[in-house]
Amino acid sequence: MTKVIVLDAGPLGAVTHPRANANWEIKEWLQDLLRAGCVVMVPEIADYEVRRELLRAEKAKGVGRLDSLKAIGYLPLSTNAMLKAAEYWAQARQAGFPTAPDEALDIDVVLAAQAAVLGDSSNSDVVVATANVGHLSRYVRAELWKDITPEDC
Repeated sequence: MTKVIVLDAGPLGAVTHPRANANWEIKEWLQDLLRAGCVVMVPEIADYEVRRELLRAEKAKGVGRLDSLKAIGYLPLSTNAMLKAAEYWAQARQAGFPTAPDEALDIDVVLAAQAAVLGDSSNSDVVVATANVGHLSRYVRAELWKDITPEDC
């Protein structure tokens, strides 16, 4: 079974930081994964979350880095993912554990749904690389990005 690493917005934003020498540890981590042949995906919802801030701050270099990262693997939003996200959103509120205010899009449930649908459709072992395991691990396998190693692939 193939292991697929899906990047959350935190790690994605760190590796696309406009300054080349910023966040060197996570940039090196991603390069190590790719050199080892790991499958790494940039989910569209995380791209959106990072891109909107880069555009607001007028960080053209960061947008360029984000664009170039799509080449490693891009996970577009799908109808199935959005349907699953709606289920997760409703379940979280019914259980009294929302991950965002009711008025918010709740990107965490959309990201989790993208990962879940990818795992279901590809028969892959999917893990979300994040800095915030708590919210995502309610729905899908999520690990701190630095705890995922090339040997895991």
